[in-house]
Amino acid sequence: MGGPVSEYQYYEFVALDQALTAKQQGELRAVSSRGRISSSSFVNDYQWGDLKADPAKWMERYFDAHLYLANWGTRRIMLRLPKAALAPETAEAFCVGESAGCWATRTHVILDLHSEDEDGDDEWWDEEGRLAAIVPARAELVGGDRRLLYLAWLLCVQNRELDDDEPEPPVPAGLAKLSGPLQALADFLRLDPDLLDAAATASRPLAEKKPSAAELRRWVAGLAVADKDAVLLRVLRGDAGLLQSELLRQFHGVTEESPAGEGRTAGDLLAAAEERWAARQQQKREREAAERQRREEAAAAAREQRLDDLARNLVRAWDQVDELIATKRPKDYDTAVTLLLDLQALAVREGEIFEFAEQMTQLRERHARKPSLIDRFDRARLD
Repeated sequence: MGGPVSEYQYYEFVALDQALTAKQQGELRAVSSRGRISSSSFVNDYQWGDLKADPAKWMERYFDAHLYLANWGTRRIMLRLPKAALAPETAEAFCVGESAGCWATRTHVILDLHSEDEDGDDEWWDEEGRLAAIVPARAELVGGDRRLLYLAWLLCVQNRELDDDEPEPPVPAGLAKLSGPLQALADFLRLDPDLLDAAATASRPLAEKKPSAAELRRWVAGLAVADKDAVLLRVLRGDAGLLQSELLRQFHGVTEESPAGEGRTAGDLLAAAEERWAARQQQKREREAAERQRREEAAAAAREQRLDDLARNLVRAWDQVDELIATKRPKDYDTAVTLLLDLQALAVREGEIFEFAEQMTQLRERHARKPSLIDRFDRARLD
């Protein structure tokens, strides 16, 4: 018997806007002697123990992004953003359940997203690199792209944490074609593709927003001197991690949104997702049925061709049966039975089944003392 299956937990934290000081790294080392610690990250995994710290407190004090997963099915993502980049009330409008929550510190807003799967997680060994794939979604949010927040709300809908009559919040543009980081986030949180597709029907296409150099020059020229001074001070202080995204948000504004809800509710989205799932299953069944029919028709055509070939070489086929049986090898017995089944099918097709039956009787008589061969004849119903 095998030994007990160990638990597995993976923790990853990254500091994006400001590097960890030597003192802060020392504080992390005091908690974990085995963790991989640098000026920008903490990574550790546990098979029997656990992190002796509260990840939420670490997010408040040290880090801007966190990924956690466990092989019993828990997944968690936390993102920290400056209040200047994301107002707490904006986050609260979307993070409305146990699967998606948020809270504010004096300077930041922290988003906390969860996914649970009671069947466990068979992907836990492929954890490294996942957070790096998701982290750019944070800059997209700072830049005015509200899709991450909408996905958080949709996660609450999926997990039945809202009443069916809960109205839908404003729908951001671009849900039908998520960015790579947002798709990585949706996949990590196991967001139902049918639910996302249902939501995307009310989402406008995302407009291309890459400004020209001339447009940027005109916009910068129009900024107040005090604003430009503030930007330069942030760069000099090393506080420019999200600066580009913040400035682009000021340039573009918030991603275009459809009006709140457009009359849709959480229940409407769940029903639409169910319809999409049912339609997809029906299409799958139809494709499988068509493929089965294609294979059956191909097999039937191949058999007809084989029978035509037999009809042209009937005497040789019966001779081949005798030759195969004469070897007394089980594998050749099986080949002989296969050939006899084709001869039987040919006899049925040509209306010569009585002639076939007579030859089979003679064959059985000649080999009556070969019980394994006779048993094969009986199981194949070769009479």
